[in-house]
Amino acid sequence: MKFWQSLSFTETEQLCDLAQIAEGAGFHGVFVSDHVFHPDKLESKYPYSEDGSPPFGPETEWPESWAAIAAMSAVTKTLCFNTAVYIATLRHPLVVAKLVATAAVLSGGRVALGAGVGWIREEYEQLGQDFKTRGKRLDEMIEVLRKVWAGGMVEHHGTYYDFDRLQMSPPPPQPVPIYIGGASEPALRRAARNDGWLGSGNAPEEIPGLVEKLTAYRKEQGVDGELDIIVAVTAPPSPDLVHRLEDAGATGLVSYPLLYTIGPGTSIDQKRVALEQYGNEIISKS
Repeated sequence: MKFWQSLSFTETEQLCDLAQIAEGAGFHGVFVSDHVFHPDKLESKYPYSEDGSPPFGPETEWPESWAAIAAMSAVTKTLCFNTAVYIATLRHPLVVAKLVATAAVLSGGRVALGAGVGWIREEYEQLGQDFKTRGKRLDEMIEVLRKVWAGGMVEHHGTYYDFDRLQMSPPPPQPVPIYIGGASEPALRRAARNDGWLGSGNAPEEIPGLVEKLTAYRKEQGVDGELDIIVAVTAPPSPDLVHRLEDAGATGLVSYPLLYTIGPGTSIDQKRVALEQYGNEIISKS
């Protein structure tokens, strides 16, 4: 089992310190998340709460994901980085390719792209991107990313993206894994044909069924190789829970954002205690 710590909603100036602490505590990697801005008038409904209200507001900090990852990678040696999730379809795929590739080079290949389609229509509209086609565009974007990251001159002529021969340098030092977040059937199918799935919060008893579904979708789509299944569960962490999740087929476990576990406005020292406690009580005993 690989252990991840979500750094969503964390104070930006604390990120580099927390990356070092997480590395020392035994975490495999950390997650950052993504929004470009918070609209003044938000009519879109958050899909993970009963009343549709998000757990964040205009003052919540959303540092640019790949700048944050590059900074954290500079002060760590083994820690890996993922995005949960990066709303890739708010941008042109060549811009996404450049951002991720640069972070991959600077980190020595310690990055993965966790992508999703998001839920805030207002964000898409302000950035001039089509909200309705975001799923189909993500599928084509992934094709573009893999093509550009391979290096050399490439071209692409698709439904949503079209460009003549070009080369982007430097390419990533190794293939960048692409993980997909989301609980919809299209998201699960998309995850199954890529490198992995990122859960956003499930009861432990739901995991075996999700693993079975993802495995079936992968086989159905004719994709070989192992699929990473990184889960977040709505139960207190324990070594026994870790073993049960492993037996169910999960390959990674995410610890919820520190905002949720120890509260808002906490200091580096308070966060250090929480991360080291998780390392001592969960990671080292699992």
